[in-house]
Amino acid sequence: MLALSACASEDDEEGTESTSSNSSSASEGSSEPAGSEEPVSDIKVGMAYDVGGRGDQSFNDSAAAGLDEAAGEFGFDSEEAEAEDGEDEAAREERLRTFADAGFNPIIAVGFAYEASVTKVAAEYPDVDFAIIDSENVVADNVANLVFAEEQGSFLVGAAAALKSETGNIGFIGGVEVPLIAKFEAGYRAGAEAVNPDIEIQSTYLTQAPDFSGFGDPAKGKTAAEGMFDGGADIVYHAAGGSGGGVFEAASESDNLAIGVDSDQYNTADPAVQDVILTSMLKNVDVAVSTYLAEVAGGSAPTGVTRYDLSVDGVGYSTSGGQVDDIAGQLDELKQQIIDGEITVPTS
Repeated sequence: MLALSACASEDDEEGTESTSSNSSSASEGSSEPAGSEEPVSDIKVGMAYDVGGRGDQSFNDSAAAGLDEAAGEFGFDSEEAEAEDGEDEAAREERLRTFADAGFNPIIAVGFAYEASVTKVAAEYPDVDFAIIDSENVVADNVANLVFAEEQGSFLVGAAAALKSETGNIGFIGGVEVPLIAKFEAGYRAGAEAVNPDIEIQSTYLTQAPDFSGFGDPAKGKTAAEGMFDGGADIVYHAAGGSGGGVFEAASESDNLAIGVDSDQYNTADPAVQDVILTSMLKNVDVAVSTYLAEVAGGSAPTGVTRYDLSVDGVGYSTSGGQVDDIAGQLDELKQQIIDGEITVPTS
C-alpha cells in the first residue's frame, strides 16, 4: 500500500489563521551533519492521497509537489498511499493507522473524504500530528485544517470565461456533488455573471457522495463536457480532479476551450490538449503542505484552521499559454476588489 515518495526542493510560503502546539514529531526537528550535502531529518511524513493519487495532474499532484519540496529541503523520510475507487470508511481508517503504527508523524490526509477517518484515528493516536486538506470539520488538538477560498479563485476564472466566450454560454463540471465543490461552482457563476449578467451557465456533477469516483473518471468527464459543447457552450470549467482530462479531450475535439483546476494544467496536461486550456484556477495545495511541514521541521506542528485565500495567493488564476493576457488587467482589478472587501464572493 505504501510507496516511497520522490523529492524536490523549492521555497516556502505562509498562510493565515493558524495556531501551533508542540508534539513528538515536531520536537525531533531536522539536522544536517557536518560535511553532509543533503539535509537529514528524523521526521517521517505519511501522505494519504484522495482518489487519483499522485499523477492526477491536479489536486493530488499539487499536494505531492508540496511534499517533495519539503522533503528535499528538510530531509524528511516520506511514504505515500492512495485511495481506491469505491473504498469504504474502514479502508481510509486503516490507511491512516498503518502510517501511525509504522512511526510516521505527521500524517497528511489529502481531501475532505478523510473527515471521518481523521476524526477517529487522530483520537486513537493523540501523540501523532495529523493534517487534513479541505476540511474544517475535524476539530482536535493534534489536527491541522488546511483550507482554501476556492470560490475566490473560481470567481476570477468565471470572469475570464465570460470575457472570452463568443456564444454567451459556458459550463461547469463538478466531480462529486458536495458542499466543497459547490464553492467552485458558486464562485464561477458569480464571476461570470459579474461580467455578463445574461450569460447562460450549464452545470452538472459526475457522481454523488459517497461515490467519489467522479474525481477519477476521464471518460465520464468527457461525456459530460461533450453534452455541454453540443448544448452551445464554448468554454467549460471543471472541478473534477483526474476526470478533467476528459474535459480537455472534449474541448479539443470540438474546437472549444476548457478551464483547469487546482494546478496550472496547461503545464501538466497532455501536450495535445494544451492549446484548449484557457486558464486554470490555482489552488496552491503545494504551498499549504510545504508550509505546514516547514513548521513541523521548525519544532511546532500547527493545529486548527489555516485558510489560504487571494490575499496570500492561496488561490488565483494561471496565465500559461497567453490566452488571458489581454484580460489580465481586468481580472487583477476584480482580484483586488475581492481582497479589499468590495466584492464578497458567495460559497453556495
